[in-house]
Amino acid sequence: FLDKAKQMAALGADMITIKDMSGLIPPRRVATLVRLFKQHLSIPVDFHTHCTPGYGLASVLAAIVAGVDIVDTNCWYFAGGTGAPAIELVYVFCKKLGIDLGVNMEAVAKINTQLREIRKELNQSVFGTEKPEPKAFNPLTDTIPAEIDALFDRAIKAAQADDEEGTIDACRKIEAYYGFPAPNELVQKAEIPGGMYSNMVAQLKQLKAEEILPRAMELIPSVRLAAGLPPLVTPTSQIVGAQAVNCALDEKAGRPMYTNKSSQFVGLVKGEYGKTPVKIDPEFRFKICGVREETPYDTSKYQMQPNPELPEAGGVKLAANEKEVLLLELFPLVAKGFLTEQKKKAYAASKPAEPKAEEQKAEEKKAAAITGHTVNAPLPGRVIDFKVKVGDEVKAGQEVVVLEAMKMENSITSDVSGKVKQLLAQVGENVPTDAPLLEIE
Repeated sequence: FLDKAKQMAALGADMITIKDMSGLIPPRRVATLVRLFKQHLSIPVDFHTHCTPGYGLASVLAAIVAGVDIVDTNCWYFAGGTGAPAIELVYVFCKKLGIDLGVNMEAVAKINTQLREIRKELNQSVFGTEKPEPKAFNPLTDTIPAEIDALFDRAIKAAQADDEEGTIDACRKIEAYYGFPAPNELVQKAEIPGGMYSNMVAQLKQLKAEEILPRAMELIPSVRLAAGLPPLVTPTSQIVGAQAVNCALDEKAGRPMYTNKSSQFVGLVKGEYGKTPVKIDPEFRFKICGVREETPYDTSKYQMQPNPELPEAGGVKLAANEKEVLLLELFPLVAKGFLTEQKKKAYAASKPAEPKAEEQKAEEKKAAAITGHTVNAPLPGRVIDFKVKVGDEVKAGQEVVVLEAMKMENSITSDVSGKVKQLLAQVGENVPTDAPLLEIE
């Protein structure tokens, strides 16, 4: 770690961040790193961690005692659990240590008032279940009970004495008193970032597949290792997490694991995201991508995303300006639906409502009797593209539909050869597992 930090400093880095997305660094380890960095580097050292496995607050305190320059925190109503430690608790520790945070805590309190309203909205959604709202607390106006104040003092003494167990114990009791989530052992064992975990929980709820969460979490380490042990930070965290879900769904359906794989996972294993920390087994790469050699992304073959006119929105372009074009290039999967919906709403608002003829036609098509072979959704998701149209001849193994699940693109292939008789779903439609997508005869 020190060698890497020195290399970064030599390249002109303004700051070194110890970025612990999964919240796995315990107090003694981060204190050791901070002391080492401060001894050998002249640039500021920042520490970023999360609280999911239960080390966050204790490790931040240990880093402060060891002389770290900056720590990353969250405001009260978004702190703890999958978030970073609360700035309010860090403020209390620093006040006792005689350290000036350099933060306007009155402004933080005002921000918290607004954030609480947003937090209330989130509590009504899929995000609220994993992270209950903490008790209200403003360190500038609220009195800390004597027994809790004593815990702050005990935590500081333990951190100064390099007593890791004592630091963790006192900090966990402080967080428990204020109502922050208890340590999550599942996340600790899977070694995944807090944001990745909360995303996975929310997305599985939306897919109505919450029951596979424990198995998907168990599979994450093996999926990650098979893919070359990439760092679990955006976007590779989402790619690995979504593939673990795909593998759990395959297993549940009695299919071999990796039967369903996202385009992004294929790209990661192929080498399009760069070299991985651990070499990928050539046979695994062949199984996933059809090639054994690492194949970097070929920028010469890059094509910009299609920017069609939208008849359903009066013929305007999907991306009408530079900002929207960039949005489409950077986030094609999300941007296409978002921009289409925006343009359709603007068009509908500018003219009288008309019968939705296209939807009626689609319903009529769905009503036709199914006599041939259907290609079904192997997992729940949203139809984002049909690669074939009615009347097309298809071969077994040919890609026919692109399905989005957990923000990943999944290519759905046909098991049989034949002619496309009818499309049984619409682009943009959310479909459950085993929903028929098209018919081939």
